[in-house]
Amino acid sequence: MVSIDEVARKAGLSTATVSRALSGRGYVSAASREKVRLAAQELGYVVSSRASSLASGRTRNIGVVVPFLDRWFFSTVLSGVSSALMRRGYDITLYNITADEDVRKDVFETALRRQRVDAVIAVAIELDEGETEQLLALGLPVIAIGGPNPGLDTLTVDDFGLAELATKHLLSLGHTEIAHIGANPEFDIDFHIPTNRRLGFEKALSDAGITPKPAYLEPADFTVDGGYRAAKQLLGRPGPRPTAVFAASDEMAIGAVLAARDLGYRVPEDLSVVGIDGHELGEFFRLTTVDQFPLAQGERAAEAVLAKLEATDEVTAHAALPFELIVRGTTARAATR
Repeated sequence: MVSIDEVARKAGLSTATVSRALSGRGYVSAASREKVRLAAQELGYVVSSRASSLASGRTRNIGVVVPFLDRWFFSTVLSGVSSALMRRGYDITLYNITADEDVRKDVFETALRRQRVDAVIAVAIELDEGETEQLLALGLPVIAIGGPNPGLDTLTVDDFGLAELATKHLLSLGHTEIAHIGANPEFDIDFHIPTNRRLGFEKALSDAGITPKPAYLEPADFTVDGGYRAAKQLLGRPGPRPTAVFAASDEMAIGAVLAARDLGYRVPEDLSVVGIDGHELGEFFRLTTVDQFPLAQGERAAEAVLAKLEATDEVTAHAALPFELIVRGTTARAATR
């Protein structure tokens, strides 16, 4: 391996100057910094993470705690976190909180206490009081996404507001027979996202003087296949049928579009469909959605945790994350019956 002394000889500078240039600590002229960069690049020199850690007391590694690794939303948030941290020279360590209580307990009681990370980002995980205390006891900067998480600085997602906006869009198009594809009880865990989205849906209907119909509520599992099966139930059973569907995720909304087409419904002429998330396939399916910008959520969380590390923290208690209605081709004015 190339040593820092070799870089110094190549650059014609002292080892101390090269060390300051590579670490970013202490004054180094722009000309000298450029000489160090070129010498290091030519020799293929990479700063030793161990040496850097010993010198700075930091690992340049951020711990990210997530409930799922195989779901589109979480992988997209992680992508935003990773890209923002890598641009600043940080690595990430993933801690996957599974349904196994022992695994979850081990993450908070053991893994995060090994002092291998400089800070922690918790993605869409509702922490109990004990877990919050364990995180705070680490003495590390912590940023949560989702929330609210009492006791932690949190970038909050207004799931009630997301659903209310999606439903109001359908109401503005003249739809009154609106169905909702939500989630089974087993998915109503962290922050009760499915429940909050259903409540936002029902509040929008209530404000419009419409009583939600139990027959128009169908549970699923936040997947395309689940949305497909739920929409087939809504559209295939005897009796009145909805003219519009609000799905609690884009993947379920895409499933509903596919089911409607298989049953001979035209989207949006016969059935309007709106989802939530901002899925990468939304544009392909021309899906109307409420985009909550998951990639940007990850980037903002990374920036917030680095601001804490650099003592320029601007996050105060609970900062609301933005969302926006994106109207495409799966919603249209209700047909006259």
